[in-house]
Amino acid sequence: MDQKEVLLQAEKMLGEGADFLDIGGQSTRPGAQQIGTDEERRRVTETIFSVHKRFPEAIISIDTYHSRVAKEAIDAGASMVNDISGGNIDPDMLRIAGEMGVPYICMHMKGEPGTMQKNPVYDNVSTEVLDFFIAKKRQCKSAGIKDIILDPGFGFGKTATQNFELLNHLSAFKMLECPLLIGVSRKSSIYKTLGISANEALNGTTVLNTIALLKGADILRVHDVSEAREAIRLVHELRNSKTNTR
Repeated sequence: MDQKEVLLQAEKMLGEGADFLDIGGQSTRPGAQQIGTDEERRRVTETIFSVHKRFPEAIISIDTYHSRVAKEAIDAGASMVNDISGGNIDPDMLRIAGEMGVPYICMHMKGEPGTMQKNPVYDNVSTEVLDFFIAKKRQCKSAGIKDIILDPGFGFGKTATQNFELLNHLSAFKMLECPLLIGVSRKSSIYKTLGISANEALNGTTVLNTIALLKGADILRVHDVSEAREAIRLVHELRNSKTNTR
């Protein structure tokens, strides 16, 4: 919560090539204790105002599933909403995002953060997430949201096996004709599979980020910006080489 540290981190990430900064006021990790809306607002509003004032050209995303927090964050300088619930927790979220005229990141989550990892069951995870997005895209459009970004929600109500299955079928989501945001950075599917800690999961993160890019991901949500930038650049060069040899 130290504003100097926040600004230093923002400067570091922007300097390493981050396209936008995602700022949230509470943890959404599995089993995390949730805080009240007032405390969340207190945490994010001042921070977003400070970052926006120091870096006025930076695009700031507010990571929240509360419409009131989203509205105040946008008033403070945010220009995008990242909602892990896809509008399912706060029924006013889609309306607010539409009225404010900002891009909306719609994520799939099975259940809610406190219990989402307790035996999540799917008949077919890829099909269920795809069906969810088909319905949500329609709802977003009806609410007046023009720019919709879809996030399959790796690790949000999904086992490691389900996460890998989802990644393997990621290209199917391109049929929705919306940008795809992928967030696998240092998640348990990586470090538990490899038998390492989250602090040691950078290499595994880069591997999965690269696979995601090759399968159609448009945006990577990461902790380690420069490494993600390198992956993006190399995949870009790979695609250009295919074009140039035709």
